[in-house]
Amino acid sequence: MDTGRTVLGPSLRRGLAPALGLLVLSPICAEYLIGYLEIMSRPLELLVGLLFLAPLYGTVAVMIREAVRRTGRGWPSILLLGAAFGLIQAGLIDQSLFNPAFIDDPFWDQERLPTLIPGLGISANHALTFIAGHAIWSFAAPIAVVESCVPRIADRPWLGKVGTSVMVALYALAVLVFFHEHTEHFMATPAQLGTTAALALVLIVAAFAIPRRRVRRPGRVPAAWRVGVLGTVLLTAYHLLPATWPGIALKAATLFLSGGLLVWWSARARWGRDHVLAVGGAALVANASLSFLVQPLGEVSYPAKYAANAALMLGVLALLAWARRRLLSAGHGASGEETREAAHRQEDENLPPRL
Repeated sequence: MDTGRTVLGPSLRRGLAPALGLLVLSPICAEYLIGYLEIMSRPLELLVGLLFLAPLYGTVAVMIREAVRRTGRGWPSILLLGAAFGLIQAGLIDQSLFNPAFIDDPFWDQERLPTLIPGLGISANHALTFIAGHAIWSFAAPIAVVESCVPRIADRPWLGKVGTSVMVALYALAVLVFFHEHTEHFMATPAQLGTTAALALVLIVAAFAIPRRRVRRPGRVPAAWRVGVLGTVLLTAYHLLPATWPGIALKAATLFLSGGLLVWWSARARWGRDHVLAVGGAALVANASLSFLVQPLGEVSYPAKYAANAALMLGVLALLAWARRRLLSAGHGASGEETREAAHRQEDENLPPRL
C-alpha cells in the first residue's frame, strides 16, 4: 500500500498538475483575457463560469496536447488541431459562425455585416477571428505557457487512459449543454453543418499527416525577448485592424507574416523553449493589454471591470515570470541551449506511471 501511494504521488504532481493548469488557463485565455464579457465586473460569476468553460475549452487544449505529444509531432499540428476545434466550436456547437442574431448587441452586426458572404451565410471577419482566435488564444498559447512551467516533461504525455477518458467525457458533456443552449432557437443548414464538419476533418487529418521530425539547421535567431516584443506588436495590430475587407486582408497578412517568421526561426537549432514561451506569452500579453480598451457587452461596473482587467494582466505577467524562472532552473537559457537534456532524459526514464 505504501509503495503504491509513493508511485502515485509523483505521477500526480508531474502530470496531473500541469494538465489541470492547462484546463483552467485555456478558458481564461479564450473568454476572459480580452475582457468582452458582461460578467467581467462580477468576479464570483467569472469563477463560476470556469466550471462550464473549462470542460468546453480546457479539455480540448489538454486533448490536443496529449495527442500531439504522444505521436511525436509539434506546433504545426497543435495549431491545425486548434483551428479544427475552433471551427467545430463556432460552426457546429454554438453555431456563432452562422447565426446572425447570436449576440443581441449592435457590435455583432458591426463585426459581421461588412464582410458578409451572402451565398455562404458567414462573415469572413468572423470566420478568421473565430478559427484563428481559438487556434492561437484558446489552445496554442496556453499550451506553450503551461509546458514552459514544466520544461522537464514538456514533450511527454501528462495523462494516462483514465485522465484522458475523463477529459473526453467532460468535453462530450459540455458539447451537449452548449449545443442545446445555442441551437434552441437557431440551427444552421445541413449544407453549412456538413461543410464545417468536412473542413474540420481535413484540418485534423492534415495535423497528423505532418512529419514527426524536422532537420534543424544552424543559424542565428533573435533573442527570446525580441521575439516576444515583436509577437506582442503583431498580435496587437491584428486585433486593432477593422472588420472590413481591407482589414481582413491585413489581418490575414499579419498572421501569414507571423507564421512565416516562426517557421523560419523555429527550424534553426538555436530556437529554444524560451522562444516558445516568448511567443505564447506575447499572445496573452496582447489580449490582456487590449482588454482595458474593450467595451464589454451589456452594462458593467467600469471600476470593477478595470480591476478585473488589471488582475488578469498581473496574473499573466506573474505566470510568465514563473515559467521563465522554471526554464532557467531547468537549463533552458537565453541562448536556447538545453544544457541539462541528458540528465533530464535519464530522469524521465524513471518517471512513475501516469494517471
